[in-house]
Amino acid sequence: MRRRKQQYDFSRARRGAIVPAPPGKTRITIRIDTDILEWFRRQVHAAGGGNYQTLINDALREHLERSQEDLEDTLRRVLREEMQRIGHKGK
Repeated sequence: MRRRKQQYDFSRARRGAIVPAPPGKTRITIRIDTDILEWFRRQVHAAGGGNYQTLINDALREHLERSQEDLEDTLRRVLREEMQRIGHKGK
């Protein structure tokens, strides 16, 4: 049986996660409704494995991309309408 040291030297210890997050990723704590979390876990289980956190990240990214596309479509429509309006004024 190992004996415990009387004192431990923590002078070179670092605070924080033992395994650093990969580049481009940020470690956070987030509160999610239980039913939402369970849905993502079930999806991962049904797919035969994976990571529910990655699935949540993918769903958020897809939502952002779709939102951006909607904004781009709206801007294009408004710009076309304004260009037509300005073009008709000059004639």
